[in-house]
Amino acid sequence: MASLKDMRVRIASTKATQKITKAMQMVAASKLRRATVAAEQARPYATRMGAVLANIAAAGSREGAPPLLAGTGSDRTHLLLVCTGERGLCGAFNSSIVRLARDRANALLAEGRDVKFFCVGRKGFDQLKRQFESRIVETVDLRAVRQLRFEHAKEAADKVIALFKAGGFDVCTLLFSRFQSVIAQVPTAQQLIPAVIPARTTTAAGAVYEYEPDEEEILADLLPRNIAVQIFRALLENNASFYGAQMTAMDNATRNAGEMIRKQTLTYNRTRQAMITKELIEIISGAEAV
Repeated sequence: MASLKDMRVRIASTKATQKITKAMQMVAASKLRRATVAAEQARPYATRMGAVLANIAAAGSREGAPPLLAGTGSDRTHLLLVCTGERGLCGAFNSSIVRLARDRANALLAEGRDVKFFCVGRKGFDQLKRQFESRIVETVDLRAVRQLRFEHAKEAADKVIALFKAGGFDVCTLLFSRFQSVIAQVPTAQQLIPAVIPARTTTAAGAVYEYEPDEEEILADLLPRNIAVQIFRALLENNASFYGAQMTAMDNATRNAGEMIRKQTLTYNRTRQAMITKELIEIISGAEAV
């Protein structure tokens, strides 16, 4: 049985941990609002970009479409662009994204496809390298980034496009966590290359647009930008999901620490009372013996 001193040290250690988790919860809560607003503001732009591409692609010829839209004509090699966080202490946030990537990779390998990984975020790389280290072709480290900007997404997009032009893969799928609420983050897979064009939107009064320059030239400029936009949106969604998951995890840790302190204090008081009672019995027994 632990001594009273050991119990006091244990209680003090748990209280110190509780202070840390409480502080981290408050920091995550303060950053969550701004991250949520950024993620919500990025959604309409990304959605509208898909609608614009749909209208332009429908007006042009599919045969002369750029490779980013038409693809290579094969789906032999798949690139999984896995976006995760740079830090932990956020519950299952990173693990859920990696699990989705791992399941998709295993399913593709079982079908005889080749799989490669492009990791954006240290935590995803650390987990995936245990099983797929030889299949990781590129990583992007954002630990030094204090605020996410479009340039960070464009850097990753340029590397993906360069790899595609070099014949490194046929299909690229983006994996990230879509922010739904503080307690709900949804792991999501979205195909980037070839671009999945939604159904063409109906324009007002059946209007027909004429494009200048021609559709192929516009697509050649918009398709790479669309990839950067979708990656930027995924990074913003991940950022909001991370702070939501961290706030929930730290709140649970604070509650658990409080419960541990209560149990440890109860055990300490019972042990202390038992020792006092034992000493009193010894004193009384000695006095009676005299």
